[in-house]
Amino acid sequence: MIPVGVALETDELWRVVDRERAGLADLLAGLGPEEWETPTRCGDWRIRDVAAHLTLGARSDHRWVLRELVRARGNMDRMIHDASVRAGQAPVEEILADLRSLVGSRRTAPFTTPRESLLDVLVHGQDIALALGRMREMPRAAARDAADRVWTMRVPPRPWPLPQARLVATDIEWARGAAREEIRGPIAALLLLLTGRPEAARPWFERAGAGEAQEPPWTAASATAHEQ
Repeated sequence: MIPVGVALETDELWRVVDRERAGLADLLAGLGPEEWETPTRCGDWRIRDVAAHLTLGARSDHRWVLRELVRARGNMDRMIHDASVRAGQAPVEEILADLRSLVGSRRTAPFTTPRESLLDVLVHGQDIALALGRMREMPRAAARDAADRVWTMRVPPRPWPLPQARLVATDIEWARGAAREEIRGPIAALLLLLTGRPEAARPWFERAGAGEAQEPPWTAASATAHEQ
């Protein structure tokens, strides 16, 4: 029987978020100026825009959100995109300092929970790694928690369609879905499929020896800049 309640305890969740933020900051600190400008699969976001996006939520408040939402004429996706691009214009040293300043913070983006903070740093960390042609390890229990959050997401509405298959993790106890078609792979790969990132998921399947002979039977939307 696959357990339903797989959410991390809040304290452990924040410890993972702290480690992921610190590790990502260390990765970014080693990039050259041109690498910061590298395009990612998140729409038109560069690495610097993705990094800036990761700092906005915990540094904003409800008034900031409402002001930015008015500026975006009520379109939440446009608001997140435009605010991140504007923040991405800051000097990279400032973006990096903002990210490091969040290590130890327990603030969440307005209208979200700590699980969104975990999901955000795990998935966008992969966006950055993919753009750089690198593999970034993902803690399994945290990836499972984030995958469950996406699977059950209702508020905010999930911006990606779920894969039309039953998902079964091969490196941790987790499975969801009732379709006849089955996708088996590392929990990190399944999380990336759930968040509309089949290209980011592919190296994880290949490293695990899955998905090499034929195209995996997933149906997922392309990554976009508003992903949570």
